Amino acid sequence: MPTPRPQLVQPDPDDEGLRGHVGYNMKRAFHMIQMDVNATLAPFGLRMVTFSALVVVMENPGLRQSQLAELLAIERPNLVVILDELEQAGLLTRDRAPDDRRAYALHVTAKGLALCEEARIAVSAHDKRMAEGLTDAELDMLITALRRIERNGKLGRSPK
Repeated sequence: MPTPRPQLVQPDPDDEGLRGHVGYNMKRAFHMIQMDVNATLAPFGLRMVTFSALVVVMENPGLRQSQLAELLAIERPNLVVILDELEQAGLLTRDRAPDDRRAYALHVTAKGLALCEEARIAVSAHDKRMAEGLTDAELDMLITALRRIERNGKLGRSPK
């Protein structure tokens, strides 16, 4: 019969061993942002991903599905589900592209445009709430740093 292992119970466990890693901190912050923005968008019948797709299509009428997938870094099969949801809600249309009958051009409907504008106001308030305590300069530095990290990831830089 194996001997039982002693159970060590820490009264105040922490994650300090991970807090020195950029990715871990980004994951934790993103989790909070995602929860809050999804709660913010729920009254509009949207989620972060559907809102993002709607905004990008609104700003780029006639955008192809493949272009949207690339811009949002979403696998194409997953994007189809998102677009189905937006189309069924009457927020966007998919029409055959005039120059390539195999591709679809995306357009936001009048209903989608109105909903998107309302949702954008709510998301702006969400952003302010999440960035509370940061100065404008700190917020600019944060966005610049996040974009640099994204760029580094796209370049596939390996650790030195």
